[in-house]
Amino acid sequence: MKVVCIIFCFLLFSPNVSAQNHGTFDFLRLDMNARASALNGSFVSMTNDPNLLFYNPASLVTLERPAGSVSFIKHLLDVNAGAISYAQSVPDLGTFAAGICFIDYGSFDETDESMNVLGTFGAQDLSLTGGWGTMIEENLSVGGNLELIYSSIAGFRAGAIAMGAGLLYQIPSEQITLGLSIRHLGTQFNTYAGVRENLPLDITIGITKRPEHLPVFLNLNFHKLNESQNSFFDRLSAFSIGAEFLMSESVRLRVGFDNEKRRELKLGTTSGMAGFSFGGGILVQDYVIDYALNSYGKIGSIHRISVGMNF
Repeated sequence: MKVVCIIFCFLLFSPNVSAQNHGTFDFLRLDMNARASALNGSFVSMTNDPNLLFYNPASLVTLERPAGSVSFIKHLLDVNAGAISYAQSVPDLGTFAAGICFIDYGSFDETDESMNVLGTFGAQDLSLTGGWGTMIEENLSVGGNLELIYSSIAGFRAGAIAMGAGLLYQIPSEQITLGLSIRHLGTQFNTYAGVRENLPLDITIGITKRPEHLPVFLNLNFHKLNESQNSFFDRLSAFSIGAEFLMSESVRLRVGFDNEKRRELKLGTTSGMAGFSFGGGILVQDYVIDYALNSYGKIGSIHRISVGMNF
């Protein structure tokens, strides 16, 4: 426990690592699966989900059985995205997982300087991820993953390679789980027009608590702790909270809030429901069906659906 507390304090009070700009690879920040999206990304300390490969690979050890998941996103402006993941424990070696995330931005008209239509072109993003997690002592696990990232626009291509790492500490007596993850630490190996871009490096810490006698998991995550800010408290402003209510053995309801999204999506004097998310899940025998609705305020909403299976 002392080791975990030292690491958490180090992250909070350490110097800024880097500042991030939106770029080609910012799609890696998108929550692909419905369960995490309904909690607005407050997911780094959650358990028993193959999609934890993308958030905190140390949490993969909490899988009760081999499991897979397929997700689909109906994004704004007819942009479609999705993800596939699978995880399985290997005796004496740990839990291994693999996943694919993709985005298809649709078809666009190709024109010349005079706006004459010459044809059409497309744009896609893709990432391939492999990960592993293992217990290193009682209630403490570590994990890591490797990502190959690909982007294409009208026949032009960019690529990158990145790695991630995670830590998970469980306190069963208090029904508390602490998580830490470092995501998308890497570099480009192929660029658009020779322009090198940063990957969206993200250091996140989180806590999940199940209050005694209450059927709910409460989450709090602090994201982007590596990014430059004007003050210590500004550094904690990119936070998300989520609650997963256990309505029965087979029904879950979820709600989430992302403080940074709400600020960024404010239009005029109001943010509407921007930054809020809602969803739920149903367990039918070995299948899990999850849904999430994420509000972007006046801009619109994003729908996600995931189907998981325990083997």
